[in-house]
Amino acid sequence: MSAPARSDPTTVASLLVEALPYIREFSGNVVVIKYGGNALAASAEGPGDTDPLLATLDSFAQDVVLLRSVGILPVVVHGGGPQIGDMMRRLGKEVEFRDGLRVTDAETLDIARMVLVGKVNREIVSAINVQAPLAVGLSGEDAHLITAEQRSAELGYVGDILNVDPTMVTSLLSQGLIPVIATVGIGEAGQAYNINADTAAGAIAIALSADKLVYLTDVPGVQSDRDDPSSLIGQLSATDVDGLVEGGVIDGGMIPKVEAAAHAVREGVRRAHILDGRVSHTLLVELFTDTGVGTMVSP
Repeated sequence: MSAPARSDPTTVASLLVEALPYIREFSGNVVVIKYGGNALAASAEGPGDTDPLLATLDSFAQDVVLLRSVGILPVVVHGGGPQIGDMMRRLGKEVEFRDGLRVTDAETLDIARMVLVGKVNREIVSAINVQAPLAVGLSGEDAHLITAEQRSAELGYVGDILNVDPTMVTSLLSQGLIPVIATVGIGEAGQAYNINADTAAGAIAIALSADKLVYLTDVPGVQSDRDDPSSLIGQLSATDVDGLVEGGVIDGGMIPKVEAAAHAVREGVRRAHILDGRVSHTLLVELFTDTGVGTMVSP
């Protein structure tokens, strides 16, 4: 027997009833959502008109506005690595990485700020505001939201976070608005630094005492075999994360996500989630259904 149509009234009612206790539980709580540059790039390249299951920036914006409409306080933190790399190549600038981090000289920093603040941030803010006029774009430089110091001379203007001052973010949340944060930090004498967005999202979640930290990326979650989606690990503790990283099961670009998630839950964030941002409305499925999707990290 085929599954009931999504528009079937009984199915819709069942989903709403299932979601209700979660809405009550999370109402009034902060949820920090890291919208990865890879997820954004995947949605931009995909066949949005022909595949209804493919997430688009519009469907992400709908999810965020729905969260705010039911009393949840979403904060969006975004990266833009693929977009920065694409712009550098278009400008004839060589892209160089060391230990997974982009080498950022003064020219690369200018490109990163232009892409993150002037392009990606504006695209996300605009998409949310089409759904409801609630989004406000800012960067870590604004009101010294993220203060940072240089990680190393070899990496150039790549920063490590020293402090997150959430004053401006909490002010926006108190006004019913949705902050959208580009991860550029500021150091002494006003020097800007490119900050890893996964790490920044975790630090912001801790500073806001968030109930949840959600990473939307371009993989289904943490897998014991990166090439086998069926090896998805549904739940992990922070200690499990340490063991999987040390054992090499988790590697590459997933390491900053899981380490930031584990650190966040150890510092008071109740749960962290790693989800496939390419799947339409995956955020709602994880937060509002019994089964959920992706990987959940708990203390």
